[in-house]
Amino acid sequence: MATALVRYLGDLRTEALHERSGGTVVTDAPPDNRGRGEAFSPTDLMSTSLACCLMTIMGIRAREKGYPLQDMHATVIKHMATDPRRVFRIEIDVELDGKGLSAEARAELEEAARTCPVAMSLREDLVQDLRFHYR
Repeated sequence: MATALVRYLGDLRTEALHERSGGTVVTDAPPDNRGRGEAFSPTDLMSTSLACCLMTIMGIRAREKGYPLQDMHATVIKHMATDPRRVFRIEIDVELDGKGLSAEARAELEEAARTCPVAMSLREDLVQDLRFHYR
């Protein structure tokens, strides 16, 4: 089974259909690349998928170890370069409730996040600036 079917909608937009679930995602080119910026751009999705992946892997590790993982969210900032146009840096601030997480548990969760499948799949020269904030 295919992972997704993607079709070009015209006017610099695409729609991706997730085969298994039927969910869809629309992309739009950003204003700085001749688009309207009315949806995630493909590079927005790539940057955001790093946050989604690392949080998922943290959740898996927390479940395996019985660590409480509550009220977690992340802010993603994507930095673009030119010539060639590409993402050169992704900043992610992960904020979560630190109650019940020892220093060892925090270190283990952070290491799991830094080695999530998306993080390991990105170019080595793409800077992944991951910061963890515990309340």
